[in-house]
Amino acid sequence: MNNDFRSINQPFSNEIVINGESYLYFGGTAYLGIPQNQDFINLYIEGIKKFGLNNGTSRSNNIQLGIYADAEQVAAKRFLAEDALITSSGYLAAQLTVKGLAPFGEVIYAPATHPALWLSEEPFSTTSFTGWKRETIETINTSGLKNWVLISNSMNNLFPEIYDFSFLNEIDHDKKITLIIDDSHGIGINNNGLSALISFPQKSNIEVVVVASMAKALGVDAGLVLGSKKIISQLKNTNMFVGASPSAAAGLFAFIHGEQIYGNARRKLLSNMEMFSENLSSDWKFVPGFPAFLINDPKIDQYLLRNRVLISSFPYPTKNSDPINRIILSSWHQHEDIARLISLLD
Repeated sequence: MNNDFRSINQPFSNEIVINGESYLYFGGTAYLGIPQNQDFINLYIEGIKKFGLNNGTSRSNNIQLGIYADAEQVAAKRFLAEDALITSSGYLAAQLTVKGLAPFGEVIYAPATHPALWLSEEPFSTTSFTGWKRETIETINTSGLKNWVLISNSMNNLFPEIYDFSFLNEIDHDKKITLIIDDSHGIGINNNGLSALISFPQKSNIEVVVVASMAKALGVDAGLVLGSKKIISQLKNTNMFVGASPSAAAGLFAFIHGEQIYGNARRKLLSNMEMFSENLSSDWKFVPGFPAFLINDPKIDQYLLRNRVLISSFPYPTKNSDPINRIILSSWHQHEDIARLISLLD
């Protein structure tokens, strides 16, 4: 097949048509199917009519749209945080957070931390997350330094694993920890649709800050930071936040009014995952509740392609490596789509 899958000229959905051929699509990060959810699209259009296409003024301008503060209040309440900050992208949210908070202490990166969280070059790490936890406990507890900044993803979405941070309970109480967590793939999906913020130990010496792209499950081109009122206030006073243009108000309007839409989509996704996981062999690796399914079979993507099914497949960790082959489910999939996929895997 010579179809060009890098120049698709239509929206992603459960089905895409290329050169007149229809393919079922099981990839991407639109876990809740929001980009093709007509009710959410209607809210977005309503937001465009109300606020226009975009807003090129910074958040420091003397004339402001009130919806940005409103969306931050809604996000804080919805994801059980003291306060929230919204930027134009997840990358910007992560960068202003790590650059604003890294001076608080000695920085330690977890393995495979997303590039959006890097201060400069890729942090060096050769250990697993489990090994990193043991090393981190020993490093902090045996050091004379009191202030530390730990930076990590909330999960590994490629080799599905949700990280356990209960090890923080083993860190000495006299150590002050600022924990920055990227929850871009988990927010709205894991923790019953909330964020990773609720899954960390509640201790007086640990300050947790969650950053996330809202462009994945939440379907909005924006970035989010969740944390204490003190931390959010500090981040809002950084040059990076003050000088940047915000996200489109229309998307935030849809986010504010789309809580029921998100809930319905998540229930549909859970139903899809249940149907699919019940029919998988033990060769597949997945985390219950997260819609990524990994298999160690370098040829399965080509087999499915011959049967008009596209999945997530790319070489990792280098361009010469075998591909990581994953099936990604979304709320936009119908049960007949999943039944078709199951029949091919059988």
